[in-house]
Amino acid sequence: MTRVKGGYKPHLRHKKILKMGKGQFGSRHRLFRRANEAMLKSLWYAYRDRHNRKRDLRRLWIVRINAAARLNGTTYSRLIAKLHVGGILLNRKMLADLAVRDPKAFGQVVEAAGK
Repeated sequence: MTRVKGGYKPHLRHKKILKMGKGQFGSRHRLFRRANEAMLKSLWYAYRDRHNRKRDLRRLWIVRINAAARLNGTTYSRLIAKLHVGGILLNRKMLADLAVRDPKAFGQVVEAAGK
């Protein structure tokens, strides 16, 4: 039986993978098999790190809120507890933004929460 190379569709698939491998070093952007391995790995890293970025941003927000809270005479954990009890619905992203961009407004939020 003669060998069948595949033709049009596999060629397009290979071109797509090689195009995704642009910027890779060495055979990872030249050879289909190596490019496919690199592409699968890079897509997995991208998926993982999209979730890790959310974790990192939350940590940054907490650090910023804690620093601003300490300038206003309280700590992060006490502030979050008082906000929760007081029914003030501000998430950490918004609190961190207030702390950085408008410290006076952040101080008013701390006062409203009741030091």
